[in-house]
Amino acid sequence: MTRARITLDRDYTVGDVPRRLFGSFVEHMGRCVYTGIYEPGHPSADADGFRTDVLDLVRELGPTVVRYPGGNFVSGYNWEDGVGPVEDRPRRLDGAWHTLETNAFGLHEFMAWSKLADVEVMQAINLGTRGVDAARELVEYANHPGGTYLSDLRRSNGAAEPFDIRLWCLGNELDGQWQIGHKTPDEYGRLAKEAAKAMRYVDPTIELVAVGSSNSGMATFGEWEHTVLSHAYDEVDYISMHAYYQEFDGDAASFLACALDMDHFIESVVATADAVRARGRHSKRINLSFDEWNVWYQSGRDTEDQLHRVQESGWREHPRLIEDEYTMTDAVVVGTLLNSLLRHGDRVKIANQAQLVNVIAPILTEENGPAWRQAIFWPFARMAALARGRILSARVAADRIETARYGDADVVDVSATWDEENSRVALFLANRSLDDAAEVEIALHGFTPEHIVRAEVLEAPDDADRNVSNTKDAERVRLQPLRGVTVSDGGVALRLPALSWAVIEVDVAV
Repeated sequence: MTRARITLDRDYTVGDVPRRLFGSFVEHMGRCVYTGIYEPGHPSADADGFRTDVLDLVRELGPTVVRYPGGNFVSGYNWEDGVGPVEDRPRRLDGAWHTLETNAFGLHEFMAWSKLADVEVMQAINLGTRGVDAARELVEYANHPGGTYLSDLRRSNGAAEPFDIRLWCLGNELDGQWQIGHKTPDEYGRLAKEAAKAMRYVDPTIELVAVGSSNSGMATFGEWEHTVLSHAYDEVDYISMHAYYQEFDGDAASFLACALDMDHFIESVVATADAVRARGRHSKRINLSFDEWNVWYQSGRDTEDQLHRVQESGWREHPRLIEDEYTMTDAVVVGTLLNSLLRHGDRVKIANQAQLVNVIAPILTEENGPAWRQAIFWPFARMAALARGRILSARVAADRIETARYGDADVVDVSATWDEENSRVALFLANRSLDDAAEVEIALHGFTPEHIVRAEVLEAPDDADRNVSNTKDAERVRLQPLRGVTVSDGGVALRLPALSWAVIEVDVAV
């Protein structure tokens, strides 16, 4: 048995919960769009071809903002290909994923879908093969009311009212050699600055995200952020971050502690952005957009050769691509990554789990078949629904586990929020131990706990190991009641099973 003591104080908070922290991502990649959110002819499809069974699961998952249309895809994408009559849209080769893009689904379709899903749109622009002119023209097409060629073109294409897209990404992963239109930090910083200026000439109310490092292992990490922001600091609002994690060589302990790497990544980018702010004597503060993150098995399992197989088979429409099947272990890791993002909510204002459907996703579908929840669905859904109000600063005194990659880590990982309006504290907890349950005591200072509103735990069924996953036939990893949670004058006590993720909601008096 391991132990953890967590102390929360009403007077020690990080900041307000950013609602955009619970974002997702739809890219024209694999089956995310086609046979994912969009499948005309499916038994559940509505008149526009949107899968309503998927929409139901998306609403249950609860993303607040969705990034579109990429990703690597956007760096070779002409936005004009996805507007106008579908029968007139060109078929294009997508070099990013070596597939054939039909353009049957484009901007208008995504805007219609986003309304049904009740999500804000985060629109990415192509700064790989295109530049300032295409960027400002897309803003005019999307957001200008009318009376100009492009805004009237939108109206003639069926959208009389502006799309009013507030949030824009200035390209994608342009620090990467794999990216179509890869650039040096100076090249990109100058381009981002000029694109941002031109876009704001059209609509001064938009918010802009500059491309940051594709991951913290990039050779240019740190230098990239510093150079880009030195050029574009006054023109942008956020700098982006991307990170994916997986288990290597059976080292489950390190995998379960990878949120420590996310913590370090976030804090390093914050430090860099603030250094540019100080050097340039800027008044505003640049915040972070962690607009791609997830567990992704880029090696091992059945995923490492998928792109190679796609390339060998020739140009095809929406082939299966990186459709990872997530395990109980993956779900616990996703819970800890969400905790890291929430703990840094004073600076990480946007985050997008990549992706929404089929492609490394919480939702999987079959063509002409069912849709179902993966194991990683549950931590995201509960945190998106219940993390409200203020982020509490948690002090943790816990037993530690040793890891090869990240050093020692607390066996119990936690984030917490206080919803003052509803007098409710929510706790999100993960037990990283594969073998031992954890006795957890939560001291609440400035609160008087009254009763437990919700106590749920995500764990594998008794007859399964840590690698159990959900399938279309059986969702074996599900939330279930967590028994034995007790309330006292000073706080809450519970027993957290080995390798588990849990959520506790407590009504409190102040």
